[in-house]
Amino acid sequence: MVQLSTVVCLLGGLFLIAPVLMAPTHSSMCTPLRTINDSLSHRRRYMKHNFPIEYTIKVHNREIFRLSNISRMRLRTEGLNELVLQRLWFQVYQGVLKKILWVLPTRHPSRPYTAELERRFKDAQAVFMQSHPAQVFQEDLPEKIQDIWDSLTEKPENMPESSWRFATPKSLLDNLCRTMYCLFSECFSNADVQEDYCEVSHWRKGRKKDMQPES
Repeated sequence: MVQLSTVVCLLGGLFLIAPVLMAPTHSSMCTPLRTINDSLSHRRRYMKHNFPIEYTIKVHNREIFRLSNISRMRLRTEGLNELVLQRLWFQVYQGVLKKILWVLPTRHPSRPYTAELERRFKDAQAVFMQSHPAQVFQEDLPEKIQDIWDSLTEKPENMPESSWRFATPKSLLDNLCRTMYCLFSECFSNADVQEDYCEVSHWRKGRKKDMQPES
């Protein structure tokens, strides 16, 4: 069953209402996503301790994909389907993982970890594709989402210099983890505690908790 959630934004004294179609995560997705999460629990060691201080890699500015990006899309894209955001999440982070892996020499201590994380990510992506009818992935995307998708799939040599940003590998995987929890929250929910993984405040207050998926 698809639920309709309404997001309200106050702007200049006027209420702007943007409906967001919320679809439950297919149960088959939870196992591969939790497997990704297991890998991400070691990201501090492999994405921070094994790199020089302040080491950054070059990524597309759309690959800096945070909780704030999801919030803005939900507010500004009328009739946005949650499935579209999940599709975009996979598109973004398959590129991010490829870029991290690309900069790692064969003998770098973080390469086996990153290669395994990418493999697990691809496994989850395959399950995601199999969990929905093929025609779902042939439907037109909302215009704003299509623009992002097109920019992500553009050939690098055709992109202007302004399209690129620099980010630390650790920050990229932090974003991967948090947005995964937000977009697939049913796979990580606690029956005893109500958590909103899409709220930045959740991650701030949870940094010192053992349950918080940071390492």
